[in-house]
Amino acid sequence: MGTRLRLATVLVAVATIAGLLAPAASARPTPGTPGAPGTAVLDGARLQQTKARLDRGDHRLQRAVRDLTARADTWLDQGPWTVVDKPRPAPSGDVHDYLSQAPYWWPSRTPTTDNPWGCPYVQRDGERNPEVDTGTDRQDLEKVFDSSYDLALAWYYTGERKYAEKAAHILRTWFLAPATRMNPHLNHAQFIPCRYDGRAIGIIDFSQSYTAVVDAVAILETGAPGWTVTDRTGMRQWNGDFLDWLRNSDFGKQEAAATNNHGTFYDLLLAGLAYATGDRELARGTVRDAATRRIDPQIAADGRQPLELARTRSWHYSTFTLVAYTRLAAIGQHVGVDLWAHRGPEGQSLVKAVRYLLPAATDRAAWPHPELEFLRFAASDVVHAAADAGDKEARRAVPLLEEPPGGDLWVLRPAAEQLDSIAG
Repeated sequence: MGTRLRLATVLVAVATIAGLLAPAASARPTPGTPGAPGTAVLDGARLQQTKARLDRGDHRLQRAVRDLTARADTWLDQGPWTVVDKPRPAPSGDVHDYLSQAPYWWPSRTPTTDNPWGCPYVQRDGERNPEVDTGTDRQDLEKVFDSSYDLALAWYYTGERKYAEKAAHILRTWFLAPATRMNPHLNHAQFIPCRYDGRAIGIIDFSQSYTAVVDAVAILETGAPGWTVTDRTGMRQWNGDFLDWLRNSDFGKQEAAATNNHGTFYDLLLAGLAYATGDRELARGTVRDAATRRIDPQIAADGRQPLELARTRSWHYSTFTLVAYTRLAAIGQHVGVDLWAHRGPEGQSLVKAVRYLLPAATDRAAWPHPELEFLRFAASDVVHAAADAGDKEARRAVPLLEEPPGGDLWVLRPAAEQLDSIAG
């Protein structure tokens, strides 16, 4: 064998070995591209695949990204917000304690010097008292939740550091900075003037949306500029302390025992915090137990949710509770529990609960129950969730859904959100 032939043979062998050892070019991540986030509700691998499609120029995603960044852009010149800014502290006197007011309770008398609140307060279900949006932390909290989620997702899909840095600043101010942080408890949530300093049902202020913050943090932890190791450690500690309060406080135990949407949202918050802090067994057990503890007694054989249909906002609460169920089912997918597959002794299931909404969600029939303000798009995300879980009826309904205000972002963040914005 000639020298040139031997050399060529050696080079081919080296190239072959190198090819076997090296990853394929298509598998190599683009420098600076974030990996799959360890999200609790969102499917991190799916987010990574969606980003790869976007980077390859998938035009079907571009409108959704424009809608997402339009939302994120609105947050860039807002905030940050903090619990210490409210005009008066919680009943504890500690400005770091979160305070909110019961939304459906109203003064029965004209306020006077001797009775500045107009007590006693009386309940008007479904009618939101505008007082709850002034003087407490509730609206600012919702802005923290919504903005951090939008901004983290916008950074993940675009790589623009302005979004990540703003999200980090918002989260650091509300949860971590010593001068402005919130104490990790909800002892004074949904208080009623002259009646209660706080109530267990106030936990829903967090349980309905905080898992979005958990996911926002997980997204930032894939390498976002402005989010530091100290921030990561601090959020894990805050979540751990909050989880301990949620499990062991009297309020937490009362909310866990609730039999309507409050109990289901409690389970969502518990499982999400457990997953985020590394307690996979608690997350798994919470999702698994929800099948018999929540679905069986709360969903009828035909898919009705009787406790939610009794409300003056029956459409809102029927879709709202399914946000909790579908997000809980998403956590279950990460810990080996298929909540979508559960069938109760009378056939109760999440699939049937979503199917019960389909006629009204697709404008084929009127909603036959009390509703002060019917918003058809409120069901869009939960129908998407059922379709993704494999239900054929939900899949057929997806093209008929009403698009939510601000666009349909399901393709970018496939986890249900409360799309109609009344507080519960």
